[in-house]
Amino acid sequence: MPRPRVLLVEDDFDVRLVMEHVLIDGSYEVDATDTASGAQELLERQQYDLLLTDGRLVYGTAMKLADQALEKGAAVLIVTGYAFDLPKNEINRFEYLLKPVHPDELLQAVERALRTKTHSP
Repeated sequence: MPRPRVLLVEDDFDVRLVMEHVLIDGSYEVDATDTASGAQELLERQQYDLLLTDGRLVYGTAMKLADQALEKGAAVLIVTGYAFDLPKNEINRFEYLLKPVHPDELLQAVERALRTKTHSP
Protein backbone atom coordinates (compact mmCIF):
# COMPACT_ATOMS: atom_id res chain seq x y z
CA MET A 1 0.00 0.00 0.00
CA PRO A 2 1.46 3.40 -0.95
CA ARG A 3 2.26 5.85 1.80
CA PRO A 4 0.09 8.99 1.92
CA ARG A 5 1.70 11.94 0.13
CA VAL A 6 1.83 15.28 1.96
CA LEU A 7 2.63 18.71 0.57
CA LEU A 8 4.18 20.74 3.40
CA VAL A 9 4.26 24.53 3.00
CA GLU A 10 6.12 26.41 5.73
CA ASP A 11 8.20 29.57 5.26
CA ASP A 12 10.23 29.19 8.46
CA PHE A 13 13.16 26.93 7.55
CA ASP A 14 13.66 25.43 11.03
CA VAL A 15 9.96 24.71 11.55
CA ARG A 16 9.69 23.22 8.04
CA LEU A 17 12.66 20.95 8.66
CA VAL A 18 11.28 19.66 11.97
CA MET A 19 7.79 19.10 10.55
CA GLU A 20 9.21 17.34 7.50
CA HIS A 21 11.19 14.93 9.68
CA VAL A 22 8.18 14.26 11.93
CA LEU A 23 6.09 13.40 8.87
CA ILE A 24 8.78 11.21 7.30
CA ASP A 25 9.23 9.39 10.62
CA GLY A 26 5.44 8.95 10.62
CA SER A 27 5.71 7.06 7.31
CA TYR A 28 4.49 9.83 5.00
CA GLU A 29 5.91 10.82 1.62
CA VAL A 30 6.67 14.53 1.89
CA ASP A 31 7.34 17.31 -0.58
CA ALA A 32 8.20 20.57 1.16
CA THR A 33 8.37 24.16 -0.04
CA ASP A 34 8.59 27.57 1.57
CA THR A 35 6.39 29.59 -0.81
CA ALA A 36 2.80 29.68 -2.01
CA SER A 37 4.00 29.82 -5.63
CA GLY A 38 6.17 26.73 -5.10
CA ALA A 39 3.19 24.94 -3.57
CA GLN A 40 0.93 25.92 -6.46
CA GLU A 41 3.44 24.47 -8.94
CA LEU A 42 3.68 21.22 -6.97
CA LEU A 43 -0.13 20.95 -6.73
CA GLU A 44 -0.31 21.25 -10.51
CA ARG A 45 2.29 18.52 -11.11
CA GLN A 46 1.63 15.99 -8.34
CA GLN A 47 -1.36 14.39 -6.63
CA TYR A 48 -1.36 14.85 -2.84
CA ASP A 49 -3.43 13.28 -0.10
CA LEU A 50 -2.91 16.24 2.22
CA LEU A 51 -1.87 19.87 2.10
CA LEU A 52 -0.23 20.86 5.39
CA THR A 53 0.35 24.60 5.29
CA ASP A 54 1.31 27.50 7.46
CA GLY A 55 -1.68 29.83 7.84
CA ARG A 56 0.28 32.95 7.02
CA LEU A 57 2.85 32.81 4.26
CA VAL A 58 5.20 35.60 3.22
CA TYR A 59 4.14 35.50 -0.45
CA GLY A 60 0.58 34.26 -0.74
CA THR A 61 -2.27 32.99 1.36
CA ALA A 62 -2.85 29.56 2.81
CA MET A 63 -6.57 29.82 2.09
CA LYS A 64 -6.01 30.13 -1.65
CA LEU A 65 -3.69 27.11 -1.53
CA ALA A 66 -6.22 25.21 0.58
CA ASP A 67 -8.97 25.80 -1.97
CA GLN A 68 -6.66 24.66 -4.78
CA ALA A 69 -5.76 21.50 -2.84
CA LEU A 70 -9.43 20.73 -2.15
CA GLU A 71 -10.18 21.05 -5.87
CA LYS A 72 -7.48 18.45 -6.47
CA GLY A 73 -9.00 16.06 -3.91
CA ALA A 74 -6.51 16.63 -1.08
CA ALA A 75 -7.38 17.08 2.58
CA VAL A 76 -6.19 20.31 4.24
CA LEU A 77 -4.60 20.99 7.61
CA ILE A 78 -3.41 24.46 8.59
CA VAL A 79 -0.79 25.12 11.25
CA THR A 80 -0.52 28.70 12.42
CA GLY A 81 0.53 30.98 15.19
CA TYR A 82 -1.91 33.60 13.90
CA ALA A 83 -5.31 31.88 14.02
CA PHE A 84 -6.85 34.84 15.82
CA ASP A 85 -5.53 37.26 13.18
CA LEU A 86 -6.88 35.29 10.21
CA PRO A 87 -10.47 35.87 9.01
CA LYS A 88 -12.69 33.52 11.03
CA ASN A 89 -14.90 32.65 8.08
CA GLU A 90 -11.81 31.41 6.23
CA ILE A 91 -9.81 29.61 8.94
CA ASN A 92 -12.89 27.88 10.36
CA ARG A 93 -13.47 26.06 7.07
CA PHE A 94 -10.43 23.89 7.84
CA GLU A 95 -8.94 21.95 10.70
CA TYR A 96 -6.10 23.95 12.17
CA LEU A 97 -3.49 23.62 14.87
CA LEU A 98 -1.87 26.42 16.83
CA LYS A 99 1.91 26.71 16.86
CA PRO A 100 3.99 25.50 18.51
CA VAL A 101 2.82 21.99 17.65
CA HIS A 102 4.02 18.89 19.47
CA PRO A 103 5.07 16.11 17.03
CA ASP A 104 2.44 13.66 18.36
CA GLU A 105 -0.27 16.31 18.04
CA LEU A 106 0.79 16.95 14.44
CA LEU A 107 0.72 13.27 13.50
CA GLN A 108 -2.69 12.77 15.13
CA ALA A 109 -4.13 15.75 13.23
CA VAL A 110 -2.67 14.48 9.95
CA GLU A 111 -4.22 11.05 10.54
CA ARG A 112 -7.60 12.66 11.35
CA ALA A 113 -7.49 14.81 8.22
CA LEU A 114 -6.64 11.83 6.03
CA ARG A 115 -9.38 9.69 7.63
CA THR A 116 -11.92 12.45 7.06
CA LYS A 117 -10.84 12.70 3.42
CA THR A 118 -11.24 8.97 2.81
CA HIS A 119 -14.70 8.93 4.44
CA SER A 120 -16.12 11.98 2.69
CA PRO A 121 -18.51 11.41 -0.24
